[in-house]
Amino acid sequence: LDAESWKEKGNIAFKNGDWDEAYKCYTRALKQTKEDTPEKAVYYKNRAAVHLKKNEYNEARDDCTVALDIVTNDPKALFRRCQALEALEKYEEAYRDARQIHTVDPGNKAIQPILERLHQVVQERIRQNAQTTNKTILNSLSGMDNKPDSKPQSELCQENKNEIDTMLTCLVYATTSRTISGLARDALMELLTRNIHYSALNWAEHLVEIHGLRRLMEVASELEEYKYESSMEITSSTRTISSVCLARIYENMYYDKTRARFLNSVDDYIKDKLITPDIESKVRVVVALTTLLLGPLDVGNTIVSREGIMEMILVMAGTDDVLQQKVACECIIAAASKRDKVHSIIKQGVDILKKLYQSKNDNIRVRALVGLCKLGSSGGIDASIRPFSDGSTTKLAEACRRFLINPAKDCDMRRWAVEGLSYLTLDADVKEKLVEDKDALRAMIELAKGGDQSAVYGCVTTLVNLANAYEKQEVIPEMVELAKFSKHHIPEEHELDDPDFVAKRLEILAKEGVTSALVGLSKTESQNTKELISRVFNAICCQKDLRGLVVQQGGAKVLLPMALEGTEKGKKQAAQALARIGITINPEVAFPGQRSVEVIRPLLSLLSLDCNALENFEALMALCNLAGVNETIRKRIVKDGGVPKIENYMYEEHEMLKRAATQVMTNLITSPDVVKIYEGKNDRTKLLVLLCSEDDEETNMAAAGALAVLTSASTKACKKVFQPQTWLDILHKLLANPNKDLQHRGVVIVYNMMHSCKDVAEKLVATDIMEILMALSTIKEEGKEKVWEYAGEALKAAEEWKLIRKPSEEHEEEEEDVE
Repeated sequence: LDAESWKEKGNIAFKNGDWDEAYKCYTRALKQTKEDTPEKAVYYKNRAAVHLKKNEYNEARDDCTVALDIVTNDPKALFRRCQALEALEKYEEAYRDARQIHTVDPGNKAIQPILERLHQVVQERIRQNAQTTNKTILNSLSGMDNKPDSKPQSELCQENKNEIDTMLTCLVYATTSRTISGLARDALMELLTRNIHYSALNWAEHLVEIHGLRRLMEVASELEEYKYESSMEITSSTRTISSVCLARIYENMYYDKTRARFLNSVDDYIKDKLITPDIESKVRVVVALTTLLLGPLDVGNTIVSREGIMEMILVMAGTDDVLQQKVACECIIAAASKRDKVHSIIKQGVDILKKLYQSKNDNIRVRALVGLCKLGSSGGIDASIRPFSDGSTTKLAEACRRFLINPAKDCDMRRWAVEGLSYLTLDADVKEKLVEDKDALRAMIELAKGGDQSAVYGCVTTLVNLANAYEKQEVIPEMVELAKFSKHHIPEEHELDDPDFVAKRLEILAKEGVTSALVGLSKTESQNTKELISRVFNAICCQKDLRGLVVQQGGAKVLLPMALEGTEKGKKQAAQALARIGITINPEVAFPGQRSVEVIRPLLSLLSLDCNALENFEALMALCNLAGVNETIRKRIVKDGGVPKIENYMYEEHEMLKRAATQVMTNLITSPDVVKIYEGKNDRTKLLVLLCSEDDEETNMAAAGALAVLTSASTKACKKVFQPQTWLDILHKLLANPNKDLQHRGVVIVYNMMHSCKDVAEKLVATDIMEILMALSTIKEEGKEKVWEYAGEALKAAEEWKLIRKPSEEHEEEEEDVE
């Protein structure tokens, strides 16, 4: 029996309650399956179910874990592992799996009661362990260290200037859904008494409970300036890390009630600060708001919307105090993210920002400039919305340029200038002017190479805008007409954003060395920045002539890891760029060595319903080229589950997708592993025969080519050619086709079938195929040498099977009859 048959026997035994027999059957199925295929994951899942019935929870957990290694986030495997972990009293890990099930399968009603039960258990365990777990980091953040000889928080921070950054970074890692490992674990081990395996939600809710969130807000309100006495020492990165930490905590608040508690805690902190009349408290509130607006944006916008908050910020911006002006400008920039806020700020604050731009202090001027840039770009790429008068964005861009290219300005001011450009370059007029400004482009790239993450983000965002690589909303003509009828505003695209202008900008950027700069910038740890870099690479790879330059400058090498790890959109962009490279350039050149195998997984990820038809098509074309390289690559495509994914598109109604998928299969089918798949109990060969009769000639060519290769390698496949009722008509169509290449493939198929076995040959001889072969073997047209040669060889095979007689034998028999 094969593995699938053992599984079916196991299923029957399981339904009958014969756990021992079911276990044996699933184990035999596993032993017969050497490769890590989705089917093997099913056998592990089923065996785990048997272990659960036998109360063997450790074994059930282990089998589910192996299944999940093969098929990530499989709901059944997660569910069974969750049951096993709960039985083993590993509640935090069970809760993690329950949450993951809810994420990947929101409609799963069976997990809801388990999720609620585990949530209560985990919360109770947290409360019981609150005094002993994570003492150092949580008490440091909450300002409560129970050790009698412990030092005040300020003294602890003064001992190590980077301690707060370290603790915040640890919290960022701690509030992920994964178990802490690597550098994050090492850092935590120094700060904590033991290793932690709490889930993100445990950390997030626990921080709120012990007032850790309030302590984080204190950190978020700190300034690097020493005008006010600081309670702790911070670095230039503290605000960024704080915003990420706050955002991560908020994102991991699973229920609306917990998010409401987060907001209430922040609200209480703001109110307490504003009760005191001194200016310092107000300054710290504005700094904290800026941090929130960079992190959990929903919370920041909610607080800024409170009555009197925006008015307070604008009043501070209008004072003569440089520090108040600075923090107010930064908050205005961060707040101008929602359209209602933009309208409010434009109405009340533009004159204030213009006045601040006249300041003699460059730090104030550049912040005011960025504030004006962000307000001026609030229309986005909609050419019909211009908050300021025509030409204003170009003037603002020129002001940013002066800050950027001036070597006398410090790095911070140039960073602000790039941020201004990252907003303004949504305007096509600014794009056209900036892309030809070589000095500005080089200054921007050099700034990004300096390593400041905030500078890198602004630079790469500007490049995304120049390349029109930002996310665009799909325009549906029917919806546009409906919007016109309803008198809704319809966005207008600028004429300078037409494809021809975009292609020209991409060519200039590529030739200015942006591709090599992106290779250097891709070393960043920020996944969002990597997504932007992938977008620029993908935009450049849209241009066929620039793909060689991308490969030459190391783009393919850095795209591969970005296609495997990062944000979902970032991975998709990087994978599509790799597909485009693989279409145009010889895979052995574009992806030398092991890279040609590693690129398969990203390409297969594009064969998904979540991807559009263009992404599907480009992935199939690249896979077709790769599959033609060597057997190692073909085996890897099979191992990674590529065959069923590719076959799905052979059923597609979309002509080009069907054609591309069939072409991939033509190259894949030269692999013995794929031949074995086609020899199994399935209709794959039948589909291939039917595809030979498609209206699209190129699809016919690919299908006939695949069938010719398959029938040459497998007698079983030759027998399966007879499965469709129309098999004879299809062979007729191939043999009589005016296209000599298609006719050649048809003759080879018949030749292979005639040589395979006597039974197949008898079925062919019983039809008019023999007459067609005789005709083809005698008509020796130029260019059809292979056709008449294979036709003659097919006839010889029939003679060897003694199904037909040689012409000479027939003549001798006739003479005997005459006598």
